[in-house]
Amino acid sequence: MHPSIGNQGTVLIVEDDRNTAALVATYLEREGFSTVVVHDGGQAIETAGACDPVFVILDVMLPNLDGWAICRALRSSSEVPVLMLTAREEEVDRVAGLAMGADDYVVKPFSPRELVERVKAILRRSRPAAPVAEAVLSFAGLELDPGKHRVTRDGRLVTLTSWEYKLLHALMRSPGRAFSREELLNQCYQNSEAVIDRVIDVHIGKLRQKIEDDPSRPRFILTVRGHGYSFSDEENR
Repeated sequence: MHPSIGNQGTVLIVEDDRNTAALVATYLEREGFSTVVVHDGGQAIETAGACDPVFVILDVMLPNLDGWAICRALRSSSEVPVLMLTAREEEVDRVAGLAMGADDYVVKPFSPRELVERVKAILRRSRPAAPVAEAVLSFAGLELDPGKHRVTRDGRLVTLTSWEYKLLHALMRSPGRAFSREELLNQCYQNSEAVIDRVIDVHIGKLRQKIEDDPSRPRFILTVRGHGYSFSDEENR
């Protein structure tokens, strides 16, 4: 662990290349973060539970357990922002990482300064702003409470990733409006060149699995063929 004089929180760096990990840690500490570095994928999940990071930087290729498996495990119990590092730029890798709940990805080699700026930008988006009174959104037993950042279905808590919550919030605020995939990307992930519109379909599919009685015949999130998605405005649909 590398202590910092700042108070930005702890960033967990899971990277088997020790030089890369040390360089990233140095740049983060200059910005007021504390860092914990792990070089083995098998230790990442246990370390994350012990150090309670505000952010995780996660290499894809790791010994014993790869970054995708670690990301899946983290997402099963936490909404901590995750940025993945990969040596490949294929679209399938980007879609896979983002579909598993990663917030962003960076291709090696990368600029440590840019990496830190991405971390700060993601944290700004994920941390709540000053409280603003906003009405609870409710439709046919599905309820989204912006003040509590909570979603329930028929009174039961629904656990969503930050992506899924942002998508549902954007759709529920404007029932009946047809959103294009690009609009939904802009609503949820401003100024990111890494995200492609196909990942919206993946997240909508997972969101439907969590809130719909029958995801194959959705009641809440409707497909607008050839365009994108909308939230139903027909109570008795």
